[in-house]
Amino acid sequence: QVQLVESGGGLVQPGGSLRLSCAASGNIFSIYSMNWYRQAPGKQRELVAGITHGGSSNYADSVKGRFTISKYAKNTMYLQMNSLKPEDTAVYYCNARLQANVLGNYWGQGTQVTVSS
Repeated sequence: QVQLVESGGGLVQPGGSLRLSCAASGNIFSIYSMNWYRQAPGKQRELVAGITHGGSSNYADSVKGRFTISKYAKNTMYLQMNSLKPEDTAVYYCNARLQANVLGNYWGQGTQVTVSS
């Protein structure tokens, strides 16, 4: 059974920083890509950042220059979030495309990030 577990969310003031972690566990043979999505109240889930096994990364325009996704090691991925803005407030979800007993997309349960003074 594959599990993705996020941590590191919380309440931070505008301009502050947080680091999110996502740990994948279970009978995993290969991880092809890992991604962070977020969903704010009343909005659709959107891709924030992603990174492939080869290390290629991509970012949403709204977070470029502020967020950094790190290449996963030991099945753990990080998202360093700096210069946070109130509009970054959302539930952040970890997603991975990986090969376990089957090839598929897996999701974590989400972690709340709130940016407010």
